[in-house]
Amino acid sequence: MRGRAGVRGRRGLRVATGAAVIVSLVAAGAAAGVLLASPRVPPASGPAVTEPLARAPLRGPLLAAGGPDITDRWGRVVYLHGVNAVYKLPPYVLSADPGQPWNLDGEDAARIASLGFDVVRLGIVWQGIEPGTLGPNDPRICTPGAPRDPMQWNQAAADGYLDRVAATVATLGAHHIYTLLDMHQDVYSSAFGGEGAPPWAVCTGGAPIGRLPGRWSNTYADPGLNAAVGHFWTNDVVGDLQGEYLRAWQAVAERFRSDPWVVGYDPMNEPFTRAVVVTDPFTGPSTDFDPEVAQDLECLYTGAAHPGRSEADGSVLQCPPQDPAIGLIPTLEETDPTHPVFFEPDIFTSRGRPNDVGPMDLPNLVFNFHDYCGYRSPVTGDPTDLVACARQEMQTMRLRVRERAGISSAAQPAGPPLFMSEFGATTSEPLLALLTADADRIGIGWIYWAWKYYDDPTGSSNEALVLPSGAFSPGVRALARTYPMAVAGSPSSISFDPDSGAFELVYTPNPAARAPTLVFVPVSVHYPHGYCAAASGGTILSAKGATDLVVRNDPAAATVVVTVRAGAC
Repeated sequence: MRGRAGVRGRRGLRVATGAAVIVSLVAAGAAAGVLLASPRVPPASGPAVTEPLARAPLRGPLLAAGGPDITDRWGRVVYLHGVNAVYKLPPYVLSADPGQPWNLDGEDAARIASLGFDVVRLGIVWQGIEPGTLGPNDPRICTPGAPRDPMQWNQAAADGYLDRVAATVATLGAHHIYTLLDMHQDVYSSAFGGEGAPPWAVCTGGAPIGRLPGRWSNTYADPGLNAAVGHFWTNDVVGDLQGEYLRAWQAVAERFRSDPWVVGYDPMNEPFTRAVVVTDPFTGPSTDFDPEVAQDLECLYTGAAHPGRSEADGSVLQCPPQDPAIGLIPTLEETDPTHPVFFEPDIFTSRGRPNDVGPMDLPNLVFNFHDYCGYRSPVTGDPTDLVACARQEMQTMRLRVRERAGISSAAQPAGPPLFMSEFGATTSEPLLALLTADADRIGIGWIYWAWKYYDDPTGSSNEALVLPSGAFSPGVRALARTYPMAVAGSPSSISFDPDSGAFELVYTPNPAARAPTLVFVPVSVHYPHGYCAAASGGTILSAKGATDLVVRNDPAAATVVVTVRAGAC
């Protein structure tokens, strides 16, 4: 339980595509000198783990010890590929319920796994965990003053909701798919046409609760919304908004702390601050931050007692005085020391704005970002200018690579690993081919938005990989890739051409890695007539034509090169 001040109880590569403009853009990216950062693979320790070498699957907790890469318990570098699955309307979670719009069942999980996806970013919603009984602007919540328990917590309601989440995690895990638990919000709350905070946590200070005309994201500029968000960031009302948000997250961490198929926690989807100005027809607002506003998010993450440092000048942050002393990330890490925390910067970084979260002296962190462009249809989400859109999103990825080491701390001297948990929201195969190739080039895992549309009130019409007919969108060819799920060494080059099926992985073996390299091969999508695999410096252990290509490092090899091409050998 908690009191008010405590915790509750790489290198360039060859990529071919189907359009000359894409070829030129990729070549320009390679010429820019974007490198795979040298992975710092922690030495394997403890007793040897015996696994059947015929498959060498990913299983069990993944690690964020520091450096650019996520690793597994056998010392392999891990690249996760997956899809987002978020239901933003009641009951605020996807679960097996055939015939209902929130259904996600074993058939979905099998299809997800068949494409080589080994992670789902599963949306959970604060309103689902703690719906409460009061409405917006209730004086029992919204009166200015010292935070206290707002008496909105219902343990039975929280348990019932998390039971549904746990069932979905188990369904995915049965197909060897990890779950990244994402506390999702858009425009703060359902009161503003989005999802996130329950209505009782909406305090507008007398401003009307509005939804601005046009695209849903325009509402980010609504005065009532900004007042409500301001009260959340400063935690200056008696309802203890941040404290209750921490309470909801602690319940999640307590439930899943021992779950081997949870990869980690995403504390808040696309957090945003108070000062916004609408300037963009697709994403709505953009903003400039003053130091007092920019610290809000980081203070939520760290807590007022041990604040982090400013990304701008390295100074120790001064948190709002009524913020919880122990913040969200320490609460999660104390409740669950195993699973990494995939923290996000502000929403506006998704279009190339610099990261605004500075060094936080906390372990087990992953620097988690989103990547979208402003050159897209506000209705469909498809690019209106492919070249400009691809360039902007590539620049965002490269900026995050440069920024990663700058948020190092004593707990992670080499900086946190880097991960892209949202991109896409389009049926444009050319754009997705560019973005996934660039992710290969710089060596990061990713999660595509989204698996299905799910009646998304804050999305775009062409965002789903699975169309209403049940068929896949054209983007599946770029997303279902031959790629290394786990590498027994330090990768220096990864490339895949979705047009020809040609794949190459180059890495330096790590003698301490205690399991072989695992490469997923999407036979059904790219190799209908089979494939030919070869390994220099390694030995292929898997059966001919397997979707899981397993390669054991040869003892004397200095470099391992794994190749796949379409057709017979």
